[in-house]
Amino acid sequence: MPDLSSNLAGIKSPNPFWLASAPPTNSGYQVMKAFDQGWGGAVWKTLGVPVVNVSSRYGGVNYRGNRLIGLNNIELITDRPLKDNLREIEEVKKYFPDHAVIASLMVESKKEWHQIVKDVQNAGSDGIELNFGCPHGMCERGMGSAVGQEPKVLETIVGWVQEVATIPVIVKLTPNISEITEPALAAKRGGGDAISLINTIQSIVGVDIDNFVPYPIVDGQSTNGGYCGPAVKPIALNMVKNCALHPDVKLPISGIGGIENWKDAVEHILLGATNVQVCTAVMHYGFGIIREMIPGLERYMTEKKFKTIDAIVGKALPNVKNWENLNLNYKVVAEIDEKKCIECQLCYTACEDGAHQAIGLSNQEGNRVPYIIEENCVGCNLCSLVCPVEECITMVQKDDGKQKLTWSERTKNGNIPTTFDDPLAGGLHHWVPEPMEALKKKK
Repeated sequence: MPDLSSNLAGIKSPNPFWLASAPPTNSGYQVMKAFDQGWGGAVWKTLGVPVVNVSSRYGGVNYRGNRLIGLNNIELITDRPLKDNLREIEEVKKYFPDHAVIASLMVESKKEWHQIVKDVQNAGSDGIELNFGCPHGMCERGMGSAVGQEPKVLETIVGWVQEVATIPVIVKLTPNISEITEPALAAKRGGGDAISLINTIQSIVGVDIDNFVPYPIVDGQSTNGGYCGPAVKPIALNMVKNCALHPDVKLPISGIGGIENWKDAVEHILLGATNVQVCTAVMHYGFGIIREMIPGLERYMTEKKFKTIDAIVGKALPNVKNWENLNLNYKVVAEIDEKKCIECQLCYTACEDGAHQAIGLSNQEGNRVPYIIEENCVGCNLCSLVCPVEECITMVQKDDGKQKLTWSERTKNGNIPTTFDDPLAGGLHHWVPEPMEALKKKK
């Protein structure tokens, strides 16, 4: 049986699945319930001077029958007194001493930072997470993403915290910035022990087109909020990868963003995360999703012969390259399995209108199965992505795998296009129909 235990910068937990700082960690009741069902850790809903929240607070993005592929929230930090939160942290640690309880914090002055750090340490927190990511409400008060977007300020506050911290300090980063490694480096300079990312993305998820108000609606008005859920996973994975690959960051990473099942978690870990944090999926489906996540991860590790979580961390990073270092001689073309084809012709439409006109339709009566025009196919992969039948369209390698050539190598050899009509351009070497052919097809 693989060992699922996790160690993030000295914060140990029985498995790598933590709850992110959010409504699911608003109280000791919720955290205890989660731990009892199997979660390994929890980052407490952000503590600070209590706020007053509005209603409603959430807006959702649904897509083709799927609810909440994205969630927008305008909820702020805790609205509960600090003493109540501290008492409940202490109680949770009493009953679950081996589970990780991390206190998320957000205050303003150096004096306030020093005091609240001491308070959560006295309550028994295993670690601290500095919330430098909230993109609404709190940033308007000079906190949250207002700090995360200013590396010098972030570095200063991390330094303040480390003056009194006796437990590991995690710095939570905002994705609302052009280069995520800048605040990550600032966290390192300030003395942070780890980073967590991503926090929510500034967003408006929709507009009531009858009443002309964005969602969520608060008495006929609204504001931008923080976007999370499955839709943000690609952005989160990229930013986790960027921090993991940067040679000067070198901090353990807690991966956050779009994690709904064990596979999502593995993807974060393969790109450099030591553990993961989950929020939206719990708000959608409840704490019980952990009952699938843990055995799913165990099966994966057993199949791949990974004995520990550390053996997975960053395993995919060596295969992440800059575009200029990809093999230009690698050649794949699409292939359609006629037996699996349901004759929807989505692939034809996608290729004809959105790609390279490399799929044809039969002239035989009663035959609606498309076919690949191999000499036109550039291997873009669009057809296989739109096909609703798994493995009906596959990409088949056509080169011999022996000849490798990259754009970087071509550049060094002076073998790249340098003029607008340069014969070295790729577009001169695959078929493109004449413009008037479009009107003939219309007829």
